[in-house]
Amino acid sequence: MIRVLVVGLGQMGQSHALAYAADPAYHLVGLVNRSPVALPDALAHIELEHDFETALARLNPDMVAIATYSDSHAALAVKSMQAGAHVFVEKPLATTVADCERVAQVAMETDRKLMVGHILRHHPTWQALIAEARALHGPYVFRLNLNQRSTGPAWDIHKALMQSTPPIVDCGVHYVDVMCQITDAAPVEVRGMGLRLSDEIAPEMYNYGHFQVIFDDGSCGWYEAGWGPMMSETAHFVKDVVSPGGAVSLRAPQGIGSADVEGHTAADQLIVAPTGQGEVKRNFPDSPGHQGLCDRQAAAMARAIDQGDDLSRHVEDAVRSVAICLAADESVRSGAPVRLKP
Repeated sequence: MIRVLVVGLGQMGQSHALAYAADPAYHLVGLVNRSPVALPDALAHIELEHDFETALARLNPDMVAIATYSDSHAALAVKSMQAGAHVFVEKPLATTVADCERVAQVAMETDRKLMVGHILRHHPTWQALIAEARALHGPYVFRLNLNQRSTGPAWDIHKALMQSTPPIVDCGVHYVDVMCQITDAAPVEVRGMGLRLSDEIAPEMYNYGHFQVIFDDGSCGWYEAGWGPMMSETAHFVKDVVSPGGAVSLRAPQGIGSADVEGHTAADQLIVAPTGQGEVKRNFPDSPGHQGLCDRQAAAMARAIDQGDDLSRHVEDAVRSVAICLAADESVRSGAPVRLKP
């Protein structure tokens, strides 16, 4: 069994820990969180420590799962791999391109598996979207968003995240990753804009952002993300891919709130509309929920470790996604387009 240590026990960290606790491929040997935290019954018997380095040295895990705030991802991943552990790290891989590249380099030097939490890669409906879109051929127009009308505890989580990461970077990496998988072309320019809509966040932060990315095959993508109690529920879920060959769209289940974690990945119907033909609707009634996707990620990581799967392309894509989203953030702050390195 893979002896795994989970670091960071917020919403995502607890979901990953539950996945490891339920999967016979793993032995969950420890949990780390800087402050006391309420845990579900399935995790209550696992020893909780507050210092990562102490837990890493004492437990000597085969794998570390990192679900802390984004600005700590790189340092924790590097320390884990240098200690001999494989690493699963939540998205984004890091908060700078240089740190992303450093983590990727250490994974190569230590021959450790590195997987980033791009959860949509494990979702059957999203996998079908990518396959159907590629079959239509490009160039593509990508229309994607994830607006969240967050209030109460959800708004508290978002305010904490925005201490280091704007919305267009935090979740944008998921959807840029989808764009890149479909077009398989190099991004060349990013144009962004954003606005601070609340006095509850730092003056230099913004809680609404929008950007466009242009690819060298002529494809262009649009992504929008806004967080907070002022956001609208009306248009929080747009997931369209358009090309000369037609369009492919996802439809979310009705009744899920925009700030509900289940709504971030939920998609139970795929609509394929080839040019000049009628729509074809494919239903996915057993599409996994949030915890089911975390379970799938855990299983994929176990296979990669046990079977020696090559994750280098996955890591390259994760670095590229961060580069695009950080360029979008730079464009928002500078008011000018940002050219990307080849």
